[in-house]
Amino acid sequence: MARTSSVLRIGNASGFYGDRFAAVREMLTGGPLDVLTGDYLAELTMLILARDRLRDPSLGYARTFLRQMEECLGLARERGVRIVVNAGGLNPAGLAEQLRELAQRLGVPTAVAHVEGDDLLPRRDELELPERALAANAYLGGFGIAECLARGADVVVTGRVTDAALVAGPAIAHFGWTAADLDALAGAVVAGHVLECGAQATGGNYAFFGEHDVDHPGFPLAELNPDGSSVITKHPGTGGAVTIGTVTAQLLYETGGPHYLGPDVTARLDTVRLTEDGPDRVRIDGVRGEAPPPTLKVGCNSLGGHRNEVVFVLTGLDIEAKAALVQRQFAAALPPEARPAELRWTLARTDHPDAPTEEAASAQLRLTARDRDPAKVGRELGKAAVESGLAGYPGFHLTAPPGPGAPYGVFSAAYVDAKLVEHAAVLPDGRRIAVPPAPVTGQPADVRQELPHPLPPGPTRRAPLGLLLGARSGDKGGDANLGVWARTDDAWRWLAHTLTVEKLRELLPETAELPVTRHLLPNLRAVNFTLTGLLGEGVAAQHRFDPQAKALGEWLRSRHADLPEVLL
Repeated sequence: MARTSSVLRIGNASGFYGDRFAAVREMLTGGPLDVLTGDYLAELTMLILARDRLRDPSLGYARTFLRQMEECLGLARERGVRIVVNAGGLNPAGLAEQLRELAQRLGVPTAVAHVEGDDLLPRRDELELPERALAANAYLGGFGIAECLARGADVVVTGRVTDAALVAGPAIAHFGWTAADLDALAGAVVAGHVLECGAQATGGNYAFFGEHDVDHPGFPLAELNPDGSSVITKHPGTGGAVTIGTVTAQLLYETGGPHYLGPDVTARLDTVRLTEDGPDRVRIDGVRGEAPPPTLKVGCNSLGGHRNEVVFVLTGLDIEAKAALVQRQFAAALPPEARPAELRWTLARTDHPDAPTEEAASAQLRLTARDRDPAKVGRELGKAAVESGLAGYPGFHLTAPPGPGAPYGVFSAAYVDAKLVEHAAVLPDGRRIAVPPAPVTGQPADVRQELPHPLPPGPTRRAPLGLLLGARSGDKGGDANLGVWARTDDAWRWLAHTLTVEKLRELLPETAELPVTRHLLPNLRAVNFTLTGLLGEGVAAQHRFDPQAKALGEWLRSRHADLPEVLL
């Protein structure tokens, strides 16, 4: 692959399976691009695709993408934009074949390649992966994508690659990087992480959303340079905003400490520098790269069992007493042999005193049941929940009649030696090119984290944390990630000394008994927390009210603390 010094413009048109359908056309028509990427996969998506594949082995890919290409493939070819997506899911070969047939039907000559080797389900026993797994996929890097592009592909579809690989792969092909170009690779990975969630980088899901026009934010793009530095921006005239704040928020999303491990490189997030580069332009540079670990992460989606949910509405006075009565009557009505393996009661005090509407006067008592046996979350459970309807608390009613229950999934992560994974690029002419693992690997060394000087003592005011701090949160399997950042140096000094693990547990009582890890990222004026086990067995298991921890950060920002008046 020949090296080039020209800037590479990579855009994103999807952050998840179900994102804005029109974004592909918007990105292709909004301004110049070299490559358009789309991220369609998440932990829950892989389970959805696995169930699709069980029903029909020819499926297992994101069908939305095929419809988007029916509308926009000709436009992409006309404008010379290459397309790289992970929409192949569990069946990248099947999607590639569907795209070739579509291109032929449309009369649009298109060279389609795909990347495979991530699917480890056929080797489940050999690699000691969960025996109930419906899908087991290794997170591959960007070199397979690069191989496809370097050998003439117009469209590359992959299965489970890291989200950032969708950007790193085209950069590798364009700039001719090798596995030894660790700093450049790390810079591309950081840019890829900013782009991967679409409009989250342009003001969507942003703590300070009231400061920008975010009714219809545009999707982001990165201008990548040969050294791996980049500028994050968006097409002119599109909504939203690209600021240091929006980029910081996305950098903290679903990350942890200073080491961001990947199959191609370990990017040092504590070395990232962000600077304004004009309106809606943020420069990312200074990123250092280290050798990747010797193992690849494998996402395993398994059938966990069956679950059901019943929600009792409690209105008016004596809410706690009514909730206790429901639980006593339910326990008496359910035969011991029909009791599910897990029963969880959650009371949400959404009621208000002297409320002007009945809904505002009501709380919700949620019963969640889980068991391997579908019968134990079905008819008997529903019968026990409703038979006290005329003999229970005053105002008894449910949000909906009990259903039969449904299967739920469990996500777990495993790690396998990268040398055992057969990463391959399958070219448009059918040739298969083996992609070797990283030649040099290593484990990340501890990073010494130093606190800034504390703010001097002064008067404080009791107020919501969100007046000073931004936050973004999300899920990683059963763990939650919570990134919190300050917008000024003085606010950072206060944040770093105040929001300790102990203080977080006090502010968010749900975390009080959980292992919590805190990392400092001074360049971003941020702390990043990992809350181990908050989400149980992952989003598909529906362990809590907010199963992906999407609003965990906003809950924290709404909590009151003693804020220094000098910062307000």
